[in-house]
Amino acid sequence: MSNSMIREIDLRGAELGRRALRARLPRAASVRTDAEAAVAPLLDDIAARGRRAVLDAGERFDGVRPDALRVPAEAARAALTALDPAVRAALEETIARARAVAAADRRESVVTEFAQGGSVTTRWLPVERVGLYVPGGLAVYPSTVVMNAVPAQEAGVGSIALASPPRADGLPHPTVLATAELLGIDEVWAIGGAQAIGAFAYGFSDGEELDPVDLITGPGNAFVAAAKSIVRTQVGIDAVAGPTEIIVLADDTADPEYVAADLISQAEHDPNAAAVLVTASADLAERVREALARQVPQQRHVERIAAALSGAQSALILVDDLDAGIAVLNAYAGEHVELQVERPEAVVDRIVNGGSVFVGPHSPVALGDYCSGSNHVLPTMGTAAFASALGVQSFLRGSQVIAYSQEALAAVADHIVALAEAEDLPAHGGAVALRGEER
Repeated sequence: MSNSMIREIDLRGAELGRRALRARLPRAASVRTDAEAAVAPLLDDIAARGRRAVLDAGERFDGVRPDALRVPAEAARAALTALDPAVRAALEETIARARAVAAADRRESVVTEFAQGGSVTTRWLPVERVGLYVPGGLAVYPSTVVMNAVPAQEAGVGSIALASPPRADGLPHPTVLATAELLGIDEVWAIGGAQAIGAFAYGFSDGEELDPVDLITGPGNAFVAAAKSIVRTQVGIDAVAGPTEIIVLADDTADPEYVAADLISQAEHDPNAAAVLVTASADLAERVREALARQVPQQRHVERIAAALSGAQSALILVDDLDAGIAVLNAYAGEHVELQVERPEAVVDRIVNGGSVFVGPHSPVALGDYCSGSNHVLPTMGTAAFASALGVQSFLRGSQVIAYSQEALAAVADHIVALAEAEDLPAHGGAVALRGEER
């Protein structure tokens, strides 16, 4: 990898307004429109033909047509028995930490009382049935099973189905199966890609029975994202995710080897992954370039990493000072934000847009991917400006219960009538006034 492979964007002396920054910051190109056009006929076919359409799509895209799409319970048990003990121990620790954080995020009902017997209760109800998608592709993602399943379980979801692409043996990767077994998920389907999203959304009952779900969560490629975008008119989704991304704010105190390693670790996911460094130190930027040149050739997935780092979505961004760097981070609204600066604890509260913020040199993104207790399913492509990490709240619905006595209603009746008249909806006021009449 040459020192020039990752491009430089010089924002020193530039306008730092939101509009100007968003126009210049690096992003992965969107392919969603093309993907949606490709996926829509497939989803229509699944809605019409059910399981047969899912099997046909799996044979076409995955090269596998299993005899059964639902994974037998004994296959998951066997996968857990055969799991490397070190991997099992790591998963158990990851599950325990994720569960501790998720349990602390549970929401309780809140009752607000008004005079004369009026009350509003805000209650939080779990979604009844959830479909969790775990991709295959370039890597194996048992951690994604954990990150999706644990908050759903802690939210109280009663029915959880998991889908993941089949391998040549007709089953998902054994580590994914073992993780599902560890978590007590007994409904696992060997279905991958956009067809898994369609199966969750529409269900099927021909030969095997898959009940449609209320909410679909989990990452995937552009076709999975496109399928989620299409079906969200009839089923909930967590997000339409783009490629993964990291943005690092660093100064002269940062270790360039750490910064380079963290950029590489994110680039390892996907050739479209975004790796961005923001710094006021031209010297640090150059030292990070040199570290990348040393470290990238040593990586197992060197071609994938080099493609991501050289893509339009990745860059080293030079700014005037720390304040300018913070402005860039907030405009970028990154999925993963790292603060490798002299006093990161003094900066973290100023980062208001970020899916997860990693503070200091010993809190790398890889920690959050696996074992910090935080969730690694995060908003991408700038959506951290308005969206949240996957968590217990993602699987809850707010519902309000209103209970007013006759006296409590009478106390606000005149106000209701006045507002109803102002909106030219007199029957609204009439429905209230009627209750105050002697009959």
